[in-house]
Amino acid sequence: MNTPNKLTVLRIILVPFFVAVLLLPQIPHHYIIAAIIFGAASYTDHLDGKIARKNNLITDFGKFADPLADKIMVTAALACFVQVGLTNAIVLILILTREFMVTSMRLVAAGRGKVVAANNWGKAKTVSQIVAVLLILIMQYILELNAMGCISLENIGLISSIFYVASDILMWIVVALTLISGIIYMWDNREFVKNAK
Repeated sequence: MNTPNKLTVLRIILVPFFVAVLLLPQIPHHYIIAAIIFGAASYTDHLDGKIARKNNLITDFGKFADPLADKIMVTAALACFVQVGLTNAIVLILILTREFMVTSMRLVAAGRGKVVAANNWGKAKTVSQIVAVLLILIMQYILELNAMGCISLENIGLISSIFYVASDILMWIVVALTLISGIIYMWDNREFVKNAK
């Protein structure tokens, strides 16, 4: 297994650690620790692609596993967000629907001997998801610091409301980009639907 593929596998391995930290509020500073783990996992996404392109190490495994690792990472984060009340289930359902459709299309293509790599819209979708998750975790960490007495924020109710609205806006931007990228992906690969037997 080459280095880019190892980084992809590492990204998947980091997911349970991220989930455990995020869902255990007993751990002091758990939001920022979760953000660091998520950020590190996200960076492997940038790094594995860069190394693969630079050293001509692009493989069919990488084309398939890299977007799959992204889906696992982001889906885990959003599921945790629903669990702790940072987003609603509708956001998760819409994103999962898109991901299942795209993954199904990839499996059909793979069955016909074609590996379909992520397009630029898919990459933009992934970046928006990563940025939104990190920003929401950072906002929650600021509130956590206030609750712990590490900082003292005036008008904490107002700040909390602003963070809630900002988080909601970020999530719906992510949903919009996710759905747009899914529609474009399905359209670009419509041959696999048309010729389905």
